[in-house]
Amino acid sequence: MTVKVEVKNLTKIFGRHVNRAKELLKKGETKPDILKETGATVGVDQANFEINDGEIFVIMGLSGSGKSTLIRMINRLIEPTDGEVLIDGENLMTMDKKTLRDVRRKKMSMVFQSFGLLPNRTVLENAEYGLEIQGVDKDERIKKAKTALDQVGITGYDDEYPSQLSGGMQQRVGLARALANDPQILLMDEAFSALDPLNRSDMQDQLLDLQENMQKTIIFISHDLNEALKIGDRIMIMRDGEVVQTGTPEDILTHPANEYVENFIENVDRSKVLTAGNVMIRPVTINVDKAGPRLTLKRMRNNEVSNAYVIDNTRKLLGVVDAKDVISLIRNNSSDLRSVVNPDVPTTHENKPISDLMDDISHTGIPIAVTNDKHQLLGIIVRGAVLGALAGNEVKDID
Repeated sequence: MTVKVEVKNLTKIFGRHVNRAKELLKKGETKPDILKETGATVGVDQANFEINDGEIFVIMGLSGSGKSTLIRMINRLIEPTDGEVLIDGENLMTMDKKTLRDVRRKKMSMVFQSFGLLPNRTVLENAEYGLEIQGVDKDERIKKAKTALDQVGITGYDDEYPSQLSGGMQQRVGLARALANDPQILLMDEAFSALDPLNRSDMQDQLLDLQENMQKTIIFISHDLNEALKIGDRIMIMRDGEVVQTGTPEDILTHPANEYVENFIENVDRSKVLTAGNVMIRPVTINVDKAGPRLTLKRMRNNEVSNAYVIDNTRKLLGVVDAKDVISLIRNNSSDLRSVVNPDVPTTHENKPISDLMDDISHTGIPIAVTNDKHQLLGIIVRGAVLGALAGNEVKDID
């Protein structure tokens, strides 16, 4: 993957006695101790991370963790005390005001929690505002604004004013304004936090749908772990200005870095985050193009199973064979293994959330086969592996 944003030792200290506070930081002093001794507040402490092109990167933490300060340093709305922010390899910290302004206008857009709409402007005028600031021709900016409004599901409200819209619709207009600029990087600071639960869920789904087509680099600030797990390709957890852990949703759930992260994820519904690919185990497989009945029976006995999953040379799933049918072939001196393959096997895609499979898992008589887009067999889901994963235990492969 191509790195779009690189953050190096990014630090922000608020207040007086900044140099003294920096010295204490280097000595390993804590944020509360530095505040007590110097009166300076450590907003962000030497943050280091990379964000890949086209990913949704969620920065999360509780109030005071430094996440909002961090996102504002990425576009220099807040000037860092130390450190670097590189966009496509260019250091924002060394840019003059004009170059930085061009980067903000053409490469980045920001969506705020408070919507930030202009009350005396219509929906369409709000959506085109960023383009107007850039000096884009009126016909062109109206065209782009209308396209962006359509993308976020706000069509037919061009002449309405923000006060005439619900909170969810206002946030869609705010998102449309950001998208109208066609930015490479979208900064979203707790963009959905002010919405009610239903609208918030709808906006999360809307963002994921948009991302499938846009493939923007999205930096999303949140204090809600369930939201982070739902939308994030990767998640970075902060505490007291420090980066505690960065990883995929599965990494965070299955390998928490410390007790703080363990407590953070304690009440998460893992079934909505873990997929079939996360909990599958390796099954006993038979390549029908290479194996006959006797080799099949031998593998079953060695693995102490009564059936095996049948694939071809391309690993495409053909079905399952039962030991009694294989024994029958051997007794009849037949080598036609394909003749006893049962194609009626429950299957699911590797990206299917476990929450969507719970009913099938509890009712099916045989394990569910996990396949990819080419219908190649990747593994199987058994109840014990699912229960272990939901309980937080690491899933082990068996053969």
